[in-house]
Amino acid sequence: MPIIVNLDVMLAKRKMRSKELAEIIGITTANLSVLKSGKAKAVRFSTLEAICKALDCQPADILEYKEA
Repeated sequence: MPIIVNLDVMLAKRKMRSKELAEIIGITTANLSVLKSGKAKAVRFSTLEAICKALDCQPADILEYKEA
């Protein structure tokens, strides 16, 4: 898939655990895991907004496009 999810990178930069982020943004750790692995088919803008707010970053810090 040409969309790469760099959520692990941002979590590491912010020294935050997945469980903590999931609690802050109000989703299950299982759903966050699906998103982190790149297996999610879609991301709600409200979820993306909550992630960016919690990690103090921009959507481009999390999502990246690379041609296959």
